[in-house]
Amino acid sequence: MRATEADPPSETPWLHAVVQDSGPARMARRHSHAAGQLLGAAQGLITVDVREGRWVVPAAHAVWLPPHTAHGLRPYGPFAGWSVYVAAPACAGLPQEPCLLATSALLREAVARATTWKAGTLDAAQARLAGVILDEVRSLPPVALGLPLPQDRRLTRIAKALVERPGDGRSLPEWAGWAGIAPRTLSRRFVEETGLSFTAWRQRLRLLRALEMLAAGRAVQHIALDLGYDNVSAFIALFKRSLGVTPGRYDASAR
Repeated sequence: MRATEADPPSETPWLHAVVQDSGPARMARRHSHAAGQLLGAAQGLITVDVREGRWVVPAAHAVWLPPHTAHGLRPYGPFAGWSVYVAAPACAGLPQEPCLLATSALLREAVARATTWKAGTLDAAQARLAGVILDEVRSLPPVALGLPLPQDRRLTRIAKALVERPGDGRSLPEWAGWAGIAPRTLSRRFVEETGLSFTAWRQRLRLLRALEMLAAGRAVQHIALDLGYDNVSAFIALFKRSLGVTPGRYDASAR
């Protein structure tokens, strides 16, 4: 496979699945597909950037990208995964916006079977299993591991600065003064444009960056300090509250 995914062949059935073997993966620049794409991670972690925001895709998760969604990919550490391409006419009823899903065992097994199919029209049994894959995508609830980006010019400036330095500990009033916006306006517009308060957005950013750093092999203590936490315990508490496990247990299970 090229980079972390592969374009489907020029002539494919309405559902086409491919797998990537474990090993080093390369960054893929912003591109799009005429088909919808379900990009899943079996091992390691990958980030997917779209115009509206960024998703971190850890093991046992997948991101859904509707047809013609421009996206870029960046893996962290050795990565193994798979992609399911769905022809645009078959995407009716699937999510209309990019979203992250926690994959079910049924979905993973169905995709594993689909990756063994030879090129050509799906037979009746294959079409039924392909329908199961689409049913699972429709039914699985979205997971909050995305980072929506604000559109307001002043808020975008703050967001970009924090993405570059998530450990920057300036308060909301300090950021407001830096960007030339009233603190109350900053607080209100962040909720309106991202669905998250400024504090919650920054915590989400730090959590996603922590997942990236864990996948790259960074020590938990170094991650906590780099992300601006006063002590490791505070970072571990936030991580466990968000994902239900400590960073150490998460990293061990992901590997």
